[in-house]
Amino acid sequence: MTGRTTSRRRRGKKGNTPGRARVSPILVFGALFGVVAFACSPPGGDVAQPGGGGEDDVIKAGLIAPLTGVAAAPGNDMVDGWNLYFKLNGTQFAGKKIETVTEDTAGDPATALNKTEQLLGRTGSDFIVGPALASSGLAIAGQISRQGVPFFLPVVSADDLTQRGRLPGVVRIAGWSSSQTTHAFGQWAYDQGYRRVVTLCTDYAFGHESCGGFVNTFTDAGGKVVKQLWQPLGTQDFGTYVAQIREADPDAVFVLTVGAESPRFVKAWSDFGLKNKIPLLGGETTLDQSLLRGMGGEATGLTSIGHFVEGRDSPATQRFVEAYQKEYGKLPSYYAAAMYTAAQWITQAIKEVGGDVSNTDAFLKAIRGVQLEDSALGPIRLDEYDNPVQNVYLRKVEKRDDGKLWNVPEQTFPQVSQFWKYEPQEFLDHPVYGREYQGNGVWPEPRK
Repeated sequence: MTGRTTSRRRRGKKGNTPGRARVSPILVFGALFGVVAFACSPPGGDVAQPGGGGEDDVIKAGLIAPLTGVAAAPGNDMVDGWNLYFKLNGTQFAGKKIETVTEDTAGDPATALNKTEQLLGRTGSDFIVGPALASSGLAIAGQISRQGVPFFLPVVSADDLTQRGRLPGVVRIAGWSSSQTTHAFGQWAYDQGYRRVVTLCTDYAFGHESCGGFVNTFTDAGGKVVKQLWQPLGTQDFGTYVAQIREADPDAVFVLTVGAESPRFVKAWSDFGLKNKIPLLGGETTLDQSLLRGMGGEATGLTSIGHFVEGRDSPATQRFVEAYQKEYGKLPSYYAAAMYTAAQWITQAIKEVGGDVSNTDAFLKAIRGVQLEDSALGPIRLDEYDNPVQNVYLRKVEKRDDGKLWNVPEQTFPQVSQFWKYEPQEFLDHPVYGREYQGNGVWPEPRK
């Protein structure tokens, strides 16, 4: 870190003591289902109890995703990515057959809890992978951890699951933390000469954390956030927000939208004539392939940040992209790439333990030891907090010869940690990013 950043952080944490940082309220909701049972366990420690088990020659994978409801598109991409890996590589590994049981959360945390109970009980899953939404992931993480079953998170990006609120056996393989990509983006924006920025982000935990990562590094570098706007989840009309951005006349705007919000915002941005006037810096989900499918020329040339870029010119990425397009008739989203890479990761660990996943400690040790020199996402490994260290890509939307839109890499930030360039413990001494804390130098009073 720079001297300025270090000095400011030391002033900010005056009176703080390690381990007393604030925890996101939504994480508390999820933790209620299992934290108490592990109060005496070391954070992130292994669990000794075996998984669900089953026939000696079968490993049962429980896959949980929203296949219906508002998040059905990414949920089905998740399932497609997972299934594609086994279609291409078979289901037999180290003398065991992997059988997948898929349950639909419908994007609802209560439903996710019920379906998880079925996977843990009736199905006897040896591990569970998924879901898509942070609300569902936080709701079921404690329940799964309490049962001693490994829980793998390729998509759920809630920062605290691999930071202040870790649970035994919960590992973010092939995944990301919400602020991991935007830390790099904030520094990049300042390096481009932008000094005054407006942010517009979806008003829930993912939006808060993604925005906080950008704001923290941008202001650490010397930039100023002149206005922060928060749109409700599912916003239909972005006209008033775009008008406020235009009135603020910033050097650039950072935007984080999700789902159907993204094409609505991008269209409004173009319709109001701002596309070629103010640089737009999009978060990963704003211009993810799952949403580009519904956009047109208004999206071409736009810039975003992400840990997956479907136009990356590498054998591992393009083999996956071509196979996915051949199988499903469309280009893959990050949701599909994450699940495909998770299947690759898990099967490598299964081979490492000779197919015996009943010893959960040994299986998790093998999971943590996997290092993929290249994958659909790029080179990737876990840090000591069970979150990936991986490439982050500056991306630009281009139109292919076949008329489809896709992201291509403009710049690679190699092997980015969830803590960026901050010291992990110093970072963890501060709260998780939220509306009240965006890392912009205004530190909250430490808890008494």
